[in-house]
Amino acid sequence: MRWAAGLLGPLLPLNLGHDLSLIVDEFGIKLFEEIDYINEGRNAEKFATNFADDPTVKVPSIYWRYTTNCVLTLEWIDGIKLTDMESVKAAGLDTNTLIEVGVRSGLRQLLEHGFFHADPHPGNLFALADGRMAYIDFGMMDQMEETTKETLVDSVVHLINKDYLELAKDFVKLGFLTPNTDIMPIVPALESVLGDIIGEKVGDFNFKTITDQFSELMYDYPFRVPAKFALIIRSLVTEEGLALTLNPDFKIVEVAYPYVAQRLLNGESPALRRRLIEVLFKDGKFQWNRLEEMIAIARSDRSFDLLPTAQLGLQFLLSEEGSFLRRQLMLALIEDDRIHTAEVGSLWNLVKEDLQPSRLFNVALGALAEFSTEGVAAITRF
Repeated sequence: MRWAAGLLGPLLPLNLGHDLSLIVDEFGIKLFEEIDYINEGRNAEKFATNFADDPTVKVPSIYWRYTTNCVLTLEWIDGIKLTDMESVKAAGLDTNTLIEVGVRSGLRQLLEHGFFHADPHPGNLFALADGRMAYIDFGMMDQMEETTKETLVDSVVHLINKDYLELAKDFVKLGFLTPNTDIMPIVPALESVLGDIIGEKVGDFNFKTITDQFSELMYDYPFRVPAKFALIIRSLVTEEGLALTLNPDFKIVEVAYPYVAQRLLNGESPALRRRLIEVLFKDGKFQWNRLEEMIAIARSDRSFDLLPTAQLGLQFLLSEEGSFLRRQLMLALIEDDRIHTAEVGSLWNLVKEDLQPSRLFNVALGALAEFSTEGVAAITRF
């Protein structure tokens, strides 16, 4: 295969931007890793650790006493293949819930952990009777660098903001475009391909369609396929096929966007807090509508509780790191020579059911408890 790739690569019309044999090497490396069962057992345990806090995902335990390089012994999974629709329905399982679990777990793998299952075909994912999803076969896994993971989060933020110039820059960072590429002619092309995906159902917005459209762009613009992303694209297309099998009308963005919105609103890391500020401010002005939309999108997931998010937000505002945002919010309230009471009122109407006075008081106490007397005094002086 590698010999054929080297021979045929230059003759193919698709612009890969590098030697096709590099992609063959990427799959070859993963193939040889996949037949080492000690490696697979370690991968399974790492995956299980990443999802230890997620009650919707099941990973089988490894019996190391009976495991060697050639024999893998693991916990029995009594589940239903996701493509066996009759058995799924007979078990009383909701297909939309199963898809949500699959999409959210896939997003967590790519955007949180950077360690993802590269072979999520129907034989490796099972629905359990209690509604959980079980993953098996951890031979083909891959690990993304932290910078790649953060750039992927950036690209989602820029896609939400429809900021195609910054999205083009993300493609450069991810390796889809070379650093010396003139991205200005590419920006309108990206807008034409990606401009209408929000709200599309999986049957209309799918990775195969996007890949086909990008293939057309590759003839006119110097896009390339980084070898590392060959496995990511393969994983995404495979998971999408499962979603289409379970429910062709399922809207994938209705799961993906609430997840991203929740992560940004929680701002559990400095990097995510910077990205939240990037979403909320444009040209130096606070975007009230974006905050409302983000909260509304996050709350579309019924399991989302706004109170812990409010507590984290208040802690951030009271911290030294939040000094910039404090100043900007004060300016936002009076920008354009008026007090933005209508925007504040609209925002309060959106969240008031979640933030009852008694709960809000506890949030304030919890946030203040995180800081010293000196810190609170500094904020008071401000």
